[in-house]
Amino acid sequence: MEKKYDIIVIGSGPGGEGASIKLSKAGKSVAVIERYFEVGGGCTHWGTIPSKTLIHVIQQYAELRHSRLFDKVTRHMKMNYAELMAVVNDVVEQQVRERQGFYDRNGIEIIRGEAAFINPQTVRVIEQDGAARNYSADHFIIATGSHPYHPDDVDFNSPFIVDSDTILKLQRIPDSITIYGAGVIGSEYASAFRGMDVKVNLVNTRQRMLEFLDDEISDALSYHMRDEKGILIRQNEEYEQVETVEDGVILHLKTGKKIKSDVLLWANGRSGNSSGIGLETLGITPDHRGNLLVNAQYQTTQPHIYAVGDIVGFPSLASAAYDQGRFVGTHIVDGTCEDHLVKDFPTGIYTTPEISSVGKTERELTEACIPYEVGRSFFRSLARGQITGKTAGMLKILFHRETLELLGIHCFGQNASEIVHIGQAIMAQPLPMNSIKYFMTTTFNYPTMAEAYRVAALNGYNRLF
Repeated sequence: MEKKYDIIVIGSGPGGEGASIKLSKAGKSVAVIERYFEVGGGCTHWGTIPSKTLIHVIQQYAELRHSRLFDKVTRHMKMNYAELMAVVNDVVEQQVRERQGFYDRNGIEIIRGEAAFINPQTVRVIEQDGAARNYSADHFIIATGSHPYHPDDVDFNSPFIVDSDTILKLQRIPDSITIYGAGVIGSEYASAFRGMDVKVNLVNTRQRMLEFLDDEISDALSYHMRDEKGILIRQNEEYEQVETVEDGVILHLKTGKKIKSDVLLWANGRSGNSSGIGLETLGITPDHRGNLLVNAQYQTTQPHIYAVGDIVGFPSLASAAYDQGRFVGTHIVDGTCEDHLVKDFPTGIYTTPEISSVGKTERELTEACIPYEVGRSFFRSLARGQITGKTAGMLKILFHRETLELLGIHCFGQNASEIVHIGQAIMAQPLPMNSIKYFMTTTFNYPTMAEAYRVAALNGYNRLF
């Protein structure tokens, strides 16, 4: 017998979680369909949470091995991949318990199985016991996420070829790895594996690292990776062929170069999880990357069917997906929603050191003919940086020469992804609050890395005269 709900959400990642909890608290009957045994989606199981945990543990390992204070004790430390993944899995399990608790406390039913639309009001779910059951609802929210893009001519069944999902299933730490794609994921894993003394080849399909970053920050990352970490970066290259051999994999580039390594990590793009869920029966057509087109309220061409998170493409952030889910919940309950995503998204890149930014870059401001000035604070000059030994990096503030309005915050260094939110909060305020003078007149704890804002503000302000 068919069961009816007010809303059915497909996917239990951040977007599905934000929507279902919002709707449940509004008194709606909500079911979440999840294809895997545990809730959390890709973000929790093979994306953000495990990858960032892996990176953090490797950073701790690298710091211990190179500690001057404990050098005689730690220099011969060795860690195998099983030990590393045990720590990662522990964090994932904690997150699953937290996420499951949210659903349980809000009375949200979890249906475990594969869902596909059979008409605009009904989905058929092949549940984990093999039974096929139909469920109907007044509204649906597609929050199925995304997966790594796989070109047809690359054999991902080979044990030597992995993507950003399957890399967590490696059986050992390789001696060498080639990473194809120097975006956020590729850069993060390049930094992490180098921290385990793995020989890293990073192949960038573009002319410079992470082109969306401020040029100075991008250059700093390239320099640090190449000269400080020993990562071999090849810019503006494209693959011709991927060849597996008995003891590894060879990446053939169109320029004639050949790179042999134990493992190839393919980190070049992602596609929306839109196939197999019956969208063709609804007249909803994904784009070439599997993403769904939605309007400002996240409605598809079927107004009662919404889509949020990675399945709709940009910005493809877990935090944004959660907010999108909440906005959809509001729109379903109230018929309208005035809330929207923030204008400027913070970027967090968990390389070593971290990178984070919000707002405009120098290149963008120059192209727009906006008169701006720059204030900098180098971490090597901060007391906190000297105390912790984390002296690599800087904070860079871009502001309007006339109004002193903050236009961009760019940070490269330890805890950059935390530090940037101070600037983000001030940038979100209207003038005159949104001004470089805020940092000049505010008392910061000393010694802290946050003090970099005062130093950078004074540095930039002094350039005006």
